[in-house]
Amino acid sequence: MYHRLRIQVIISTLFRSSTTMSARPFAPERQLALSAVRRACALTSSVFNKLVKNETLTKGDKSPVTVGDYAAQALISVMLKNSFPADPIVGEEDAAELRVEEGSVLRERIIALANEALVAPLVEGDKAEWGIGPGQEKTSDELLDAIDRGNHDGGRTGRMWTIDPIDGTKGFLRGEQYAVCVSLLVDAQVQLGIIGCPNLPVDASKPDGERGCIFVAVRGQGCQQIPLTGSTETALSMPAFTPSSLNFLESVEALHSSHSTTDTISSILGITRPPLRMDSQAKYGCLARGDGGLYLRMPTGVGYREKIWDHAPGAILVEEAGGIVTDSRGAPLDFGLGRTLGENFGVVAAGKEVHSAVLDAVQQATGTKAKA
Repeated sequence: MYHRLRIQVIISTLFRSSTTMSARPFAPERQLALSAVRRACALTSSVFNKLVKNETLTKGDKSPVTVGDYAAQALISVMLKNSFPADPIVGEEDAAELRVEEGSVLRERIIALANEALVAPLVEGDKAEWGIGPGQEKTSDELLDAIDRGNHDGGRTGRMWTIDPIDGTKGFLRGEQYAVCVSLLVDAQVQLGIIGCPNLPVDASKPDGERGCIFVAVRGQGCQQIPLTGSTETALSMPAFTPSSLNFLESVEALHSSHSTTDTISSILGITRPPLRMDSQAKYGCLARGDGGLYLRMPTGVGYREKIWDHAPGAILVEEAGGIVTDSRGAPLDFGLGRTLGENFGVVAAGKEVHSAVLDAVQQATGTKAKA
């Protein structure tokens, strides 16, 4: 009798735990977005292996990135449409150039790769009703329409998704760091962010070890890391840094973020550790797990406005891991102004222990003024 009662208690506890997990806010969105990002990571890795490794590219040829961008956006958009058909998408790509005769060769490649990803076998966590699995091929028109669903203008109210199918173009072409990024906004507040990093070491202390991980955060539910090919979730919490123990996470390309400004800020803060440079929003994931203590993005072009898909997923990762993300004036990033961050200038992401000191140094180095 005792053992039977104990088994019943265990079963009851497991049932309550499962029910609680499924009832958590945005659980269906999280499950679908994880699946979509995982498939898009496999797709983009396939594009690299087929079109970068095995083809001779002329200098500056970005056609593999174009193929990967379009195919991944089509894949993710199809899955979102099947689950949340009323939700608009703010995406990086539109299909105008693929609909003309001159785009036929590119179009055929994109359709083939998108369908290859869509019909891949279902794995744990996948659902056929999302429009994926064997027999789920889509027509050319259906996939072009899926890409064009990303043309929403954004705004202050309602639900909307952002998609950045390949963030980090040059990193992708070099076989280094790039990211597949998806977020969900509700009334201009990021509620869910997912960043897939196919080439990022799972453990930064083992750079030659297992590669490929996904970072995910839901507001109020913390930030987790999941192996790209597994399901074990590791909770992430940013370690405490002091200004003198910080190191920067910054872009490889000086055109993307001013390295000279970073050097000046380092001098002000007394930072001696060399920066960790990589492409893409992978930097946000690395910041959330403590690979670096500070991520800065200081614009180099006059009048440049950051796109919301470049920062929405990463911002919630850092916030849910215990950090703070603002612009260089200390203002929150405003995701309700359309497709860009509007008047937000730059990005300053750091742990709560040092964010204020970093912000002071940034304002001193750049001559910007704190938010009134």
